[in-house]
Amino acid sequence: MAIERIAVVGLGYIGLPTAAVIASRGIEVVGVDVLPSVVETINAGGIHIVEPDLDMAVRSAVSGGKLRAHTAPQPADAFLIAVPTPFDGAHQPDLSFIQSAARNVAGVLKAGDVVILESTSPVGTTEKLSQWLAEARPDLTFPHQKGEFSDIRIAHCPERVLPGQVLRELVDNDRVIGGMTYACSQAAARVYKHFVKGELVRTNARTAEMCKLVENSFRDVNIAFANELSLICDHHDIDVWELIALANRHPRVNILQPGTGVGGHCIAVDPWFIVSQDPKTARLIRTAREVNEMKPDWCVERIRQKLEGLEQPVVACLGLSFKPNVDDFRESPAVRVVERLAQSSNARILVVEPHADALPPSLSDYPQVALVNLDTALAQADLTAVLVRHDALYEGLEGRQIEFGKVLDFVNLFG
Repeated sequence: MAIERIAVVGLGYIGLPTAAVIASRGIEVVGVDVLPSVVETINAGGIHIVEPDLDMAVRSAVSGGKLRAHTAPQPADAFLIAVPTPFDGAHQPDLSFIQSAARNVAGVLKAGDVVILESTSPVGTTEKLSQWLAEARPDLTFPHQKGEFSDIRIAHCPERVLPGQVLRELVDNDRVIGGMTYACSQAAARVYKHFVKGELVRTNARTAEMCKLVENSFRDVNIAFANELSLICDHHDIDVWELIALANRHPRVNILQPGTGVGGHCIAVDPWFIVSQDPKTARLIRTAREVNEMKPDWCVERIRQKLEGLEQPVVACLGLSFKPNVDDFRESPAVRVVERLAQSSNARILVVEPHADALPPSLSDYPQVALVNLDTALAQADLTAVLVRHDALYEGLEGRQIEFGKVLDFVNLFG
């Protein structure tokens, strides 16, 4: 069946760039999001997230009549579901957004349609998606009922893009396509052939689901090693940055760089999906996650130690996003450092974040926390804590004279 119209359900950090890229290939795209403000912004040719060149891509797609956003699903030939999959306080995955999207999409499905889940998900979620759709549409057949001969094709294809390079990587990166059947994998591959230049590697749905979780768990474990090493080196008065540089001279050693923790919606979240399903066997993955989640608290304690003896100290916290050179605060360890410092000290906290015009909502309840420019922060601070390795911060600090004992550089910005 020809793919003439594609619906993208969820117009966030992945869905909107995906919709824009598909539309740039001349395919009609229906964007779906539950927030009316997002729909209105997109239909006016604007964007509600920051990603290089995305504004131009969306404006072109909308003005060319290839992209239109709605608050409710519309008929299409293929549906890409890219909605959030958070976890609760007990680190259990919340699949309610996927379930809601399934029930909404079900009403406009027709025989021959393809439904692809892009949201990062625990193993078995694609099968649940098929079941949720079947419950809502008993007049159609689905892969878990009829296998290769079902009316609807269902697959899982996780995204694997880097913030700041999303538009390029959506096109160039290989994609792992896991169909519930071989026919489902083939149907999903035909969808991605319209805009992906990378290789389309076919597998089954469960393997595709696990693949994304394993990729980010691997990275989390390696970062945890570096973060744990930084704690050990601090205890023994060893410069961890020099140590890592020396160790990496070994031809088969490549230790990563420590920091304030791990953030973002992927690495800080995905390992818990494995742990939640295999709590007794995923011991290394759990420990790595605990090490990285603990690192912001360690940073706060180091700051508090430096402030001892000061009655009303002022701390400059440089950087707030979850990684360098982006405006994304999701699961940011730097945000957690500022939040916990505000909760556990009487310090006035001056935040410098060159990629934001306002503090994230989680910090709005703390009157002692303010967003200022670099000059103001350095002029007033008793202590400067470097939390994110932004290029703009390096450029702003270059050539300045800062007293060595008044700086805690958690990310080796100064080198």
